[in-house]
Amino acid sequence: MNVLTLAIPIWKFLGKLLFFELCIQLSNLNKLYVLANCPDGCICTADLLSCANQSLEQVPVTLPPTTTTLDLSHNNIAWINGNWLSALPRLQTLRISHNKINNISRKVFYHATDLAHLDMSSNCLHIVEGYYFEGLVNLKELLLYNNKIIQVDENAFVKLTSLRKVYLSWNRLTKFPFEFIQRLEHPYLRTLDLSTNNLSTIPVEIIRSLPRYVKNGLYLHNNPVKCDCSVHQMFQEWKHHGFSSVKDFIEEHTCKIYAHEPRSLLKTFKYNEYFDHCSENQRKAAIPEVNCKVGDSLIIDCNTGFHEDNTTTYQWFSPRYELFMYLKHTDKTHQLFKNGSLKIINAKTLHSGVYVCIAISEDRKINRTHKVNVTVQYPKPVESFNTGLTTLLGCVVSLVLVLLYLYITPCYCSKCCKKSVKPPQDCSAQSSILSTTPPPLNRKISANKHVVFLEPIKERQNGKVKLAVSEDFPDAKSPTFLQLKLDTESSSSAFSDLPFTSYEARAHSPANG
Repeated sequence: MNVLTLAIPIWKFLGKLLFFELCIQLSNLNKLYVLANCPDGCICTADLLSCANQSLEQVPVTLPPTTTTLDLSHNNIAWINGNWLSALPRLQTLRISHNKINNISRKVFYHATDLAHLDMSSNCLHIVEGYYFEGLVNLKELLLYNNKIIQVDENAFVKLTSLRKVYLSWNRLTKFPFEFIQRLEHPYLRTLDLSTNNLSTIPVEIIRSLPRYVKNGLYLHNNPVKCDCSVHQMFQEWKHHGFSSVKDFIEEHTCKIYAHEPRSLLKTFKYNEYFDHCSENQRKAAIPEVNCKVGDSLIIDCNTGFHEDNTTTYQWFSPRYELFMYLKHTDKTHQLFKNGSLKIINAKTLHSGVYVCIAISEDRKINRTHKVNVTVQYPKPVESFNTGLTTLLGCVVSLVLVLLYLYITPCYCSKCCKKSVKPPQDCSAQSSILSTTPPPLNRKISANKHVVFLEPIKERQNGKVKLAVSEDFPDAKSPTFLQLKLDTESSSSAFSDLPFTSYEARAHSPANG
């Protein structure tokens, strides 16, 4: 019993040791197999094969099947045979730049279904045919810059649905099939470099219909584009939105007044009198506005001019770049109908902004965009009083008080108040002072009448009313008597500049002393 208990652990240990030895032997065999299949002059590792700068004139026949990265750059390869990548089922990156490749036969990349990065820059390609990249369904980056490409087939990138970046700069392109991105069959495309080519015209209407994320990475600088208001305005809009395609290459954006005259080159973003006729109103496209209150629901239409049919599909992008499609990508506050209308349910302030609709016509293979500026605000509180009515009422009350003040002035003369028919002559001085009209010129104010002021008024600086002191009248018996003197100007103008001062007055005749 004790022997068995000791034998079991020993057998387990020996089994593990044998297993590790077998793994080591297999690894060595794999290395030997890789080394045996490694081309002469190349560097081979577990998943990397580098044959760069080896003066190769053709692709090596024997290639390790474990290769995920293959570098054949800086050689003299001029031709690529079909099905040569069938021996590399794991290949993800292929660098074959700086060679002399001028043509690609059919089904060259047919078996490279995992290939994600293809660098064919600095070669001698003249045309990009529609069948060149068949089978590359997972291709994300395609580098074709610094070739001699003069034409790109409109179907060259159709089946590359995973494409993110395409570099076609430093070629000889005179036109480009922008329709392939207008159909929105490449939802992940973020960079399309067409700079430094021979593009003389740019289809502004097609490019303007592209999504914002495509225009941000659409590089068109260093092309002999004809100076045109529509192109100038488009680039100005891109600069206003801060697109990287313009912001990073401000000085390189140029245009030509005359196509065959190099000296007629102008910088797009530098002031020039040539662009003065491009009006400011044309630069900013009018965007329809829709207003609603918080908590309400509204429907915005996709007015792109397409006739409603079964082949037209619609997509909406919210101000927060949310995608809404028919029967897909909906939430509790947004609903997209089949005819392209978008319904916002229980609107909130965060739903404010510019909504972008893209209508895609399958028959015509084009798309158009439509923008709507939505503003969601809180409802204004109901005012208890109308401000205009209260202002008018205040004016009426003020007017009534002024009239009361002018025509119902209290009388301080006891004898005047007793007689209602004709005021006594004792109050003539006071009435002349309080009157709004000056007295007649032929009327003389009695020199015998005196007015007693409890608080004598000092002479004002404007000189409208002047009170004479006792030194002016030697006949006066008491220094407290003051005689009222009137200037040549009217008393009404005097009282219009001076506030009315309350006082008590008594009229004394010489008989009363």
